[in-house]
Amino acid sequence: MSTPQLRTVVSDMSFTECPRWHDGRLWFVDFYTHAVYSVAEDGSDLRAELEVPAQPSGLGWLPDGRLLVVSMKDRAILRVEDDGSVVVHADVSEHVTGHPNDMVVDDKGRAWLGNFGFDLMAGADLDTASLLRIDADGTVTSVASGLHFPNGSVVTPDGTTLIVDETFGNRISAFTIGADGSLGERRDWARFGDQPSSPSLADALGMSVVAPDGCGLDAQGCLWVADAVGNRVIRVREGGEIVDEIAVGTGAYACMLGGTAGNTLFISCAPDFDEHARSAAREATIRAIPVAVGHAGRP
Repeated sequence: MSTPQLRTVVSDMSFTECPRWHDGRLWFVDFYTHAVYSVAEDGSDLRAELEVPAQPSGLGWLPDGRLLVVSMKDRAILRVEDDGSVVVHADVSEHVTGHPNDMVVDDKGRAWLGNFGFDLMAGADLDTASLLRIDADGTVTSVASGLHFPNGSVVTPDGTTLIVDETFGNRISAFTIGADGSLGERRDWARFGDQPSSPSLADALGMSVVAPDGCGLDAQGCLWVADAVGNRVIRVREGGEIVDEIAVGTGAYACMLGGTAGNTLFISCAPDFDEHARSAAREATIRAIPVAVGHAGRP
């Protein structure tokens, strides 16, 4: 287990998510202050970049530099135009069975988007979800189904593989990306335990060996994964071997490599993911730690 020192980059947030390194700054969302923020690597110069009243989540940028952000509760992806105006890039409400959440945008401007599949915060029965592809023109296509809470995802540097965390599935899945944007058959990239055997969320959480949430790819092809039930981030090799682990002492829900040298691991932390508790408090942080291998792929 690694034991370097974590430092706090951002504090006094509600529930930080979806960290991204972009144009020399760390970008992230905060669910219950309903905003997208950016900050310098050392934690200075915090900026509120965009208000998203219906709760922001996944972030990405089109090839021309325009920002895309998931607006969870109205089930849409928003786009920030060059003049600063905000428009609906895609309405995904007819394509999802739960709130859309994390996404990755590839070098062709295609957004790969997961969703909850059920009403997590209301304690509804667990159900599987689809994965969507939103093309650069806003066209929405369902490209995979039967996933257990598809969450953080990455595209490999060659653009040919999409890797998707399944938070309640004890697994990370991979898909070959076809030239036309279609996906090949799902395959295990890493499997940590059994898939849920009942619709009970409590049972699924009890079965969780690793609950892979947000993630980021490194230059050796390993994936840093936030374990939503383990208070840790883990570095996973394809096949499922955990080759490094960093305990953060609180809930860890997303992570991403970035920084000037590309080898700073930024981690979104909060005591738990309970909506009522997090919206009422300002206990979430983003922490950072140097690691040996730098960033690769997208985000």
